[in-house]
This record gives sequence, structure tokens and C-alpha cells, in this order.
Amino acid sequence: MVTIYMPLLIEGTDVWRPVQATLMSGGNYRVEGHATDDEQWAFAPGTIVRCAPHTFSGGETGMVAVGPFD
Repeated sequence: MVTIYMPLLIEGTDVWRPVQATLMSGGNYRVEGHATDDEQWAFAPGTIVRCAPHTFSGGETGMVAVGPFD
């Protein structure tokens, strides 16, 4: 398992939640876990997503889910 960052929807500003994911072949990730009732994730658990590197406002870097794997 690795940590990726999930965009949260309907927050009014950019917000990412660290979530557990399984690294798949080809560098894609399967989203694990579940969203809490007060969060809306951009991609549902079980979705295989593409990720891209991102630098957050505090200077930290991480892989952010950017789209479903097609």
C-alpha cells in the first residue's frame, strides 16, 4: 500500500485527502478505503486512477489522483 492524495469535491478551495492505494502495473493506483459521510472524493474506492506529482502549498510533494485509468 502507498499513500496518494485524493481531491475532495465541493470544498470551495483545493483540498486533498491522503488515502491508501495499491500500486498497479503501468504506474496506476487502485483507491482503497472509504470516504467519510462528510467528504466527497473525486474517485470512488475501487477505482483505478492515474496520478501525477504535485507540490502542495507547504512545499511537500505527493502523488495526486488526476483521472480514471482508461
